[in-house]
This record gives sequence, structure tokens and C-alpha cells, in this order.
Amino acid sequence: MSSIIARRRHPAAGYAAVAGGLVLAGVLYSTLSGGGASAAAPAQTSTQIEQGRSLFLQSCSSCHGLEAQGTAQAPSLIGAGAAAVYFQMSTGRMPAKEVGAENNRKPSEFTLQETYDIAAYVASLGGGPAIPTGAQVSTVGADTARGSQLFSTNCAQCHGFAGAGGALTYGKAAASLNAATPTQIYTAMLTGPEAMPVFGDGTITPAEKRDIIAYVIQTRNEPNPGGLSLGRSGPVTEGLVIWLGGLGFLVLIAMWLTAKRRDRRHESEGS
Repeated sequence: MSSIIARRRHPAAGYAAVAGGLVLAGVLYSTLSGGGASAAAPAQTSTQIEQGRSLFLQSCSSCHGLEAQGTAQAPSLIGAGAAAVYFQMSTGRMPAKEVGAENNRKPSEFTLQETYDIAAYVASLGGGPAIPTGAQVSTVGADTARGSQLFSTNCAQCHGFAGAGGALTYGKAAASLNAATPTQIYTAMLTGPEAMPVFGDGTITPAEKRDIIAYVIQTRNEPNPGGLSLGRSGPVTEGLVIWLGGLGFLVLIAMWLTAKRRDRRHESEGS
């Protein structure tokens, strides 16, 4: 026992304990923040960042400020991340046509390289979610059945069961996913544009995001054996159309019968 106590009192024992504690703290931190790598800005070359800054000053600073600090017309982009810039610019939502209005998809005014340059500049200001790589958005080996369940639970209430989009409250609308690329779908989940909530990797894992993307793409390619698809807007809308159509048909029949009886009565009165 005395030998153990002596070793504990050795001058090197204190340093060993401190070093062991630091190693343990580092391991625990890396374990608890496992998804943090995807939220950090990727390493960019100074040339790309400078090119992005030049483009930003030309096309974005009038609303977002010279240093992307935000203005009364547009929010700050510091910490927004490259993924948010990629989604907004690649879908043509930015630059916005009208300040304060909800932005719809339109052809992008920038090339893909220019989009990446501006995204690199914004990421250099304060990190944020990075643009996913090709492997992150690949649907090879994805589980479309699980993707269907996840989409029904998290997305169908706004985007519809087939991703055709739909109206929301306060005059807003969920966008159609028919033209969205896998990267755009992934970055939308990461950043939560417009009224959409953020689905970080802690809420929906990267593998589950790929499953959702695979389901959306599969749904686009499925045939419509039922005839008129009505944009695959779902059973509620289809049922409403059938109900209104049937009701309209019955009204027309009733009007036709009434007119026919009126004609017969006039004929009888004239005779």
C-alpha cells in the first residue's frame, strides 16, 4: 500500500493525470459533437473567397450590406453558411425581385462556379452549414421505403405526398420538389429556407436525408396508372375535384330537367 501511495505522490503523477484528463475531454467532445464537421465551413482558397467577395459586392451588398452584416431590407449572412447561399442562388430565389416578398424558384442569374465563389466568401465570414459533397447526396443504396416514411412524417404536410407543393398559412406556399436537385433538397433540409424548419443532422441523419431524396426522385419517375394525376396533389385535392365535378354535374342535370318541364308547360298552355 505504501508503495502505491508513493507512486501517487511522485511529481510526474500530477502531469500524467492532467494529460489523461485532457485526452479524455477531447474524446468526449469529439463524440458529443460528431455531426459538427458538416456545419463547419470547408477550407477555401483565398482566390475563390476574393472572387466571391467581388461578386457579393456587385450583386448582394445593396440588400445584405457591404460586409454581409444585414440591413433593414435583408438579414445578416454571417453564420448563414455556404449551404444556404447555394440553395438560394442555385434555385434563383436570390437575388430577390422584391424585398420582403416570398421568393419562388426561377432560373439562376449566376453560373455554378459564381455561386460556389459567393458561398465560399459567406462561409469565410462565420462558418455555417457547408454544401454537401457528391457522396453525401448520392442515392446509391438508399432505402426508399424508409425515405417514404420519413417524408410522410416530416415533409408531406407542406409539400404534399408527391412533393408537388401546396399552400400554407399567411399567404405562403411550400415549393414543389419536381425540379429540385438532390443537393438543393439536402441544403434546404440543412438550412430551412422561408417557412421551412431546419432539419439538422441531429434531427434527420445524413443517411435519412439520402433516403428522403431517393424517395422524392423515385416518386417523380413513377407512372400515373389512374389517368389524370392533377399534379399528384394528393387524395384530398383529388377527392375535392371529384366532389365538385359531381356536384356540378348534378346541378346541370337539375337545370336541364327544370328547363324541359318549363318548355312542356308552355306548350300545354299554348295549346
